[in-house]
Amino acid sequence: MDINDARFRRAAERREYEALSQYAAKAADSKGRRQPLEPCPVRTDFQRDRDRIIHCKSFRRLKHKTQVFLSPEGDHYRTRLTHTLEVAQIARTIARALRLNEDLTEAIALGHDLGHTPFGHAGERVLNKLTGHFEHNEQSLRVAELLEGGEGLNLTWEVRDGILNHKKSCKPATLEGAAVNYADRIAYINHDIDDAMRAGVICDIPKECAKGLGATHSARINAMISDIVTNSADMPYLRMSAGIEELTEKLRQYMFSEVYLGSAAKTQEVKAEKLICLLFESLCEKPQLMGGDAQPRIERYGLMQTVSDYIAGMTDRYAISLFKHIYIPKGWDKY
Repeated sequence: MDINDARFRRAAERREYEALSQYAAKAADSKGRRQPLEPCPVRTDFQRDRDRIIHCKSFRRLKHKTQVFLSPEGDHYRTRLTHTLEVAQIARTIARALRLNEDLTEAIALGHDLGHTPFGHAGERVLNKLTGHFEHNEQSLRVAELLEGGEGLNLTWEVRDGILNHKKSCKPATLEGAAVNYADRIAYINHDIDDAMRAGVICDIPKECAKGLGATHSARINAMISDIVTNSADMPYLRMSAGIEELTEKLRQYMFSEVYLGSAAKTQEVKAEKLICLLFESLCEKPQLMGGDAQPRIERYGLMQTVSDYIAGMTDRYAISLFKHIYIPKGWDKY
């Protein structure tokens, strides 16, 4: 095969026009990349973006970043990586049912949390306090556009838009981005319930929610997905029915009151926040601790932004290791 033979990619692009909804994003119609890139002969641009994300270092580091519970004892608690995979699965189910672009949906889902901090939202809160502004969705876009590999991943506009707008309060430009927006909420609410029950933080969910959405993990996810698909068929937008949306929000608020804020399982977050504060202070005083790659970024983005980027990219265990290196005295083995 001639490596420059593009008939395979063009065939894939034609199939999108033949099989997908009129409202689906088409790879051949992408608004493109910031930097021109020779098209792949085999993959569409959205397939290529998915691959670029899944092979990057920031994606691999999600394995050791907290989802909800810090350093849990047990193999079955979610991490930021398993959360990302669950979001991708849910979003692709929605996309396939509605004949949206699964490749674009998957790329957005896999990249949506690339910029998430160590120690979950505790890390996000403290960086926001220290810098005056920090949002993990904006940081995910920053990783994709600027930081990964020193120059970013050069993703298509549609993927970048979906990454930036995956939060509940945002409005993505594509239906694929909207599918990830919903999938993120569906995933974290339900897997956090599962983890909280495993940890003994909660024993059950409100009866109204169990009755309307389902008493089991799989039943609730199925109910939410099915409701979105049923209410969005042949529409130029995605939506839940008012009843399911209300129950989903009640379940989300229940998790905030019983798990995310003030539960016994979250007491360690105070220590995590203090750790990040001390690391931030130390790295601002001694930027050489960040290594040689940091210097060009300091010159380009400034010291505070560079320190924020560096900390946001850390895994939980690396943050703890660096803290020990800086603050914990080492014993002498010779006198």
